[in-house]
Amino acid sequence: MSETDYYKILGVNKNAAEAEIKKAYRKLAMKYHPDHARGDKDAEAKFKKISEAYAVLNDKEKRKQYDTFGSTGFRQRYSQEDIFRGFDFTDILKEFGFGNKSFSSRGRDGIRFSFGGETPFGNQARQRQTRIKGSDFVYELPLTLQEVAAGTSKTVQFIRAGHTEKITVKIPKGMVTGKKLRLAGKGEPGSYGGHPGDLYILSKVYDDPAFTVKGYDLYTNTEIKISEAILGTSISVPTIAYKKLSVKIPPGTKNKTVMRLSGHGLPYMKGKGKGDLYVIVKVNMPKKLTTKQKKLIEELADTGL
Repeated sequence: MSETDYYKILGVNKNAAEAEIKKAYRKLAMKYHPDHARGDKDAEAKFKKISEAYAVLNDKEKRKQYDTFGSTGFRQRYSQEDIFRGFDFTDILKEFGFGNKSFSSRGRDGIRFSFGGETPFGNQARQRQTRIKGSDFVYELPLTLQEVAAGTSKTVQFIRAGHTEKITVKIPKGMVTGKKLRLAGKGEPGSYGGHPGDLYILSKVYDDPAFTVKGYDLYTNTEIKISEAILGTSISVPTIAYKKLSVKIPPGTKNKTVMRLSGHGLPYMKGKGKGDLYVIVKVNMPKKLTTKQKKLIEELADTGL
């Protein structure tokens, strides 16, 4: 679909003030209005284009949406009827010197072009349009690990049909990164009577200082001393549920040994059960030894250890 440049249609730049836009439209309206451009078969089509451009650029919110999303994105948010809604052409044309009467004619395509009603495009044209489903929205929602583990409620704010909307969304347990919630009918309104699109809440889990997430599994690091790795020990491991687990480290544990704690990961979004918690054991190798430590290590070395 080709882009429609409303600024180019009116012959103004993107920084044009409201008065400049109005002046440009008045000049073009005087030129292409069929009452003035008699005998010009293309006048109606040109008049429609400049009227549409003026309806958008003369409205602060519509102009902002057009500047932000471009022609294609704007068209996904505003139907032809939306563009002209609330736009009183009768008063505007009267101001420009076209009198009190409304203008109505038929173009070569058979479309009724009238300023006596709500828009310059009559019912006959709208009835011929195919109903178009509105676009879907995707809202990326950041969540903490704790919110994913316990579930939560969040208020999300988004722009729909040029207006800001707020809704409260219940976030279920286990909504890890990449999981979506579908809110039917909360997307962009459809065109020509089409159904509205849907709103998808897409989860994005924050990084956590204590855990790394892989799917529903959690990974955490813990350090032990050389002597603990050789002789064995017990350590305390934190969980996402704010509990501490006592984990036995067997004698002879090697550096970067991974220990699995079943069922202590994140809850599954659908169904029962949880992922696992993996503890990565790192043996702390000292960079410096005291005189006594060095002597003891040398004695151990003499024993063949």
